[in-house]
Amino acid sequence: MADRTASARLDRRQRSRSAEPRQHAQVDVDWLGRDLLGAWPERRLAARAKAADPRYQRLDDLTVAAHRERVMDQMRQLVDDGAVLAAFPTRLGGQDDHGGNIAGFEELVLADPSLQIKSGVQFGLFGAAVLHLGTQRHHDAFLPAIMSLEIPGAFAMTETGHGSDVASIGTTATYDPETEEFEIHTPFRGAWKDYLGNAALHGRDAVVFAKLVTRGVDHGVHAFYVPLRDETGAFLPGIGGEDDGYKGGLNGIDNGRLHFTHVRVPRTNLLNRYGDVAADGTYSSPIQSPGRRFFTMLGTLVQGRVSLDGAAVIAQQAALAIAIRYGAERRQFNASSDVQEEVLLDYRRHQRRLFTRLAKAYAQTYAHAILLTQFDGVFSGRTDTPEEREDLETLAAGLKSLSTWQALDTLQEAREACGGAGFLGENRLVQLRADLDVYATFEGDNTVLLQLVGKRLLGDFAKQFKGASKADIARFAADQLFDRATALVGLRTLGQDVRDLRRVQNASVAIRDRDFQRDMLEDRVETMVAEIAGRLRHAPRDQAKAAAAFNAEQHELIEAGRAWVELQQYDALDAAVERMPEATKKVMTHVRDLFALTIIEEHAAWHLENGRLSGARSKAVTSTIERLLQKLRPHALDLVSAFGLTDAHLRATIATGAEGERQAEAIAHYEALRASGAMPVPEKQAREAAGEERLAGAGAAPLPPEEVVAIDHELGDERDADAIEAADAEAATEVAAR
Repeated sequence: MADRTASARLDRRQRSRSAEPRQHAQVDVDWLGRDLLGAWPERRLAARAKAADPRYQRLDDLTVAAHRERVMDQMRQLVDDGAVLAAFPTRLGGQDDHGGNIAGFEELVLADPSLQIKSGVQFGLFGAAVLHLGTQRHHDAFLPAIMSLEIPGAFAMTETGHGSDVASIGTTATYDPETEEFEIHTPFRGAWKDYLGNAALHGRDAVVFAKLVTRGVDHGVHAFYVPLRDETGAFLPGIGGEDDGYKGGLNGIDNGRLHFTHVRVPRTNLLNRYGDVAADGTYSSPIQSPGRRFFTMLGTLVQGRVSLDGAAVIAQQAALAIAIRYGAERRQFNASSDVQEEVLLDYRRHQRRLFTRLAKAYAQTYAHAILLTQFDGVFSGRTDTPEEREDLETLAAGLKSLSTWQALDTLQEAREACGGAGFLGENRLVQLRADLDVYATFEGDNTVLLQLVGKRLLGDFAKQFKGASKADIARFAADQLFDRATALVGLRTLGQDVRDLRRVQNASVAIRDRDFQRDMLEDRVETMVAEIAGRLRHAPRDQAKAAAAFNAEQHELIEAGRAWVELQQYDALDAAVERMPEATKKVMTHVRDLFALTIIEEHAAWHLENGRLSGARSKAVTSTIERLLQKLRPHALDLVSAFGLTDAHLRATIATGAEGERQAEAIAHYEALRASGAMPVPEKQAREAAGEERLAGAGAAPLPPEEVVAIDHELGDERDADAIEAADAEAATEVAAR
């Protein structure tokens, strides 16, 4: 019965789409849906089947304790069907499929973000640390029990006193050559390991990050395999901890704190791929530079950022599918008809709040596909070079920052766009928003990550001049000066005005040009980086003063990083659009234009201040966005249908067609009343009719003059109000037409 009901609702939605006014171009939903699945469609579809299975889905009425146990049981089910083994070595029962593993893992956000993150802690952090930081003896000794969930584990990197600044953690691992053991110790409260999944309850062992000290030398942060609890769940000697308790989201995960008091582990428990200690305490590493060694070790764990980027994109898709489905059925206010209310999605403001975010979701989906392919190339070994790893880390840091922020923005806007219904737990938006809140902090605070991107951009800028002659540098400086002068005196914006000839249509055509859009986005990145570099060029050598100079540029550096990520997203969407079938390409070109112009509009102040955009063309950006919203309105349901998310994935009552049924029932009710003549007459009409009848006399004695005047004033007030409403509507129509 449930299946027949869902099928009937789907048929109604399809009929609703076909009844909408159509432009000539139509989206090939099947083709676009397959394209959005990326390079690992089978992995994604298999994971989506799990997300649609009630056994893996979140139950909203559970206590924290019950939710934790349910998620742990779901983890065992994932192990039983082999879903978690993809990235592990073939010789241990895995498949060495790194990209496919992430593609499937991130889809679990549709089932329950707590399940996604807890499985990520076990297999993507704890297990991956052993896999990527350990050597074969660690793989053989530890991975089978991790892969089978016989040993649930924690990833003990973050400390109460240090989160993103991993290099400054306080936990130490001091080597004792007499016993050939490391002594793990947290010397003060701020060095406690904190916010760790599996630490409060389920974790038996942990990978602990600590500063390796041997022969009195601190060799920086390394990873150690440390047992935590015995088979009964009791902490081992020297180890203690606390439960982080109730959180703002993800309460299916047992986050907690750990501390270590002179806990000893064998020398061989050092995960020694990048640094080792001999029995006599001699330290050795294949990477001589301590800084490069540190970043190489952390870089092996980049998959956390990659997967969070993908999960954040999927959450956006779900939120937009819910809100746009609902908006296509929900009616409010009589605007164009006296007998039928307007569909929410026909209101331009509603389109702007959802369609601009839909364009961003598409851009981020295609950018993530590129990131995932790049990740798989590096981790499979096909493209594993220092340069490729650095590129991967930069792209992962940037995309994760913008997508997780955008997910929170989209979930909140979708919630508000659905009104009170969006606030109900049964429609999932508020719970998804709560669970994804911490994604902006996981695997690196977004602001810090964007600063890393900005630093990389500065480094690449400086490399341009390595080995350059003075003449080359002089020519570059002259070009920069000329470009800056051109902007300051308005020559660039004057050229725009001349080409546009003060006609909005000309400007609209110009700003929808791919080359113009990319030039605007790329020019912003290059200009910001060059200006920051110019200001830092004369920074003092004194450490404190140099730090102060860099700190003064921090905001601009982060904004440059953001601008670079937006450019990557645009390039990914543009490349995808160019390969699409013609009809789909036409519609998706509108999506690409909407994405580009939305980004340009968001940074309009910068473009105006820096002479990149004339005032007239800036206005044309906004007016063109409005026209693009109209063009995309007939295709909105197709564009979210291409995400491939069914009712079982969304699990939101308002996205199932139930609202359409209510609206149809209401419309039928009022139509029947009108047809039967039983429809009550509105008071305003009744008063008008009564007044006109009295004024007409109808054979009655003439009214006293004072009563005629009173009735005339009364009707005059009503008619004046009608005239004002009509004038407002006419003015709004005229403005919209212009």
